[in-house]
Amino acid sequence: MDFSSRYQESLEAMSWRKSLLGIFIGLSCCQLGLAQAGDVQDGFVVAETDWPWWRGPRRDGEASSKQTPPRTWSNNENIIWKALIAGRGYGSPIVFNNMVVLQTANEDSGSQTVIALDRASGSVLWETIVHKSGGMRKNPKSTAASNTAAWDGECIFVNFANSDAVYLTCLDVNGKQLWQREICKYVEHQGYGSSPLLYQSLVIVNGDNKNGGAIVALDRKSGKEVWRRQRPAKPNYPSPVVLRIAGRDQLVMTGCDLVTSLDPLTGNKLWEVEGATTECVTSTVTDGERVFTSGGYPKNHISAVRADGSNKIEWESKDRVYVPSLLCRDGYLFGILDAGVAACWKSDTGEEVWRSRLGGTFSSSPVLVGDTIYATNEAGETFLFKATSDAFELIGSSKLGDEVLATPVIVDSRIYYRASVMENDKRQEFLYCIGSAPR
Repeated sequence: MDFSSRYQESLEAMSWRKSLLGIFIGLSCCQLGLAQAGDVQDGFVVAETDWPWWRGPRRDGEASSKQTPPRTWSNNENIIWKALIAGRGYGSPIVFNNMVVLQTANEDSGSQTVIALDRASGSVLWETIVHKSGGMRKNPKSTAASNTAAWDGECIFVNFANSDAVYLTCLDVNGKQLWQREICKYVEHQGYGSSPLLYQSLVIVNGDNKNGGAIVALDRKSGKEVWRRQRPAKPNYPSPVVLRIAGRDQLVMTGCDLVTSLDPLTGNKLWEVEGATTECVTSTVTDGERVFTSGGYPKNHISAVRADGSNKIEWESKDRVYVPSLLCRDGYLFGILDAGVAACWKSDTGEEVWRSRLGGTFSSSPVLVGDTIYATNEAGETFLFKATSDAFELIGSSKLGDEVLATPVIVDSRIYYRASVMENDKRQEFLYCIGSAPR
């Protein structure tokens, strides 16, 4: 039986609730019921049981509160399945319909691959080699597959840095390549980790690098370039994000010493201010009035920029939240400093409300589920604590794997968790599905 038949059979076998999964194109806004500043008018409605792109449906690290993921797990507790992933990658998986999709790279051959797993069992549905060689990796905390794919309801979009250029590739649901485009030339400094952004009819890709990159929007169907904006010749790593601020959708980029707002449909500049450090990694968030930039080179830096075109920087701090992205909830920012400290700040003033040491170092970004924050350190220990401004309140912690740099996905009461394990002195990478009971 070919994959298309198995795919259809799997869908038909799902319960009525599962049959409603997916993204329905052409509707005006997301309808997730998540507490946030405003709904982006991106043309997608995302089911609460899907996680179609980097940082989830709202692109801010907040998962649906209408779920009950496990609060404890280990090698022998609450593991639904465990799938061996060949190669290496620090990108997150995406989850939709009956699929889990992620990117990986072979460090010996330089090949870069997209893998689709069955959501229920973890078995491989298909593998597509996007590039046979040429994968780019430099920093030990980077890989040639540190990006997260995006799904628009019909197609899967993946970014890779390969052979001194950034490429965007479009695959169908069977893994067949539909088109591929070179975005810009790329000079590697640390590594490439920017993920594609979907907005209405567009897929938007950023290729910041020290040779001078570009942010480019292409038509999702054809791959035809719609607009292009050149970027400063400086190394930088964030994924582009669209936020609803000041009554309109704004495409926000941080880093290269700038905070930049563009019209996502045209690429026209709305406003720009020197409000960031040079090298940023995180995806910015908003409280509805401000955007928040955080970076770590040449200085440790967080800033709050009013997003109304006034170019006003409302506050700055010297905290090092370089790699893990921030969360914003009810007028407060929650962050994990790279050195293993959780902190809470008032979003309007930057006043620190509390901080507490968790332990270890962090690269993965925290995920918010209801009133609970899940934060995983590089040694594979996940800390659960309350998303409250009252005081730091640890709920518990769990340990799984020897190394975790990818951000877990928490959707439909399950956690999809990418980790490396040392077995017989050999590094092996696995994707775990963590849940309280199989379905």
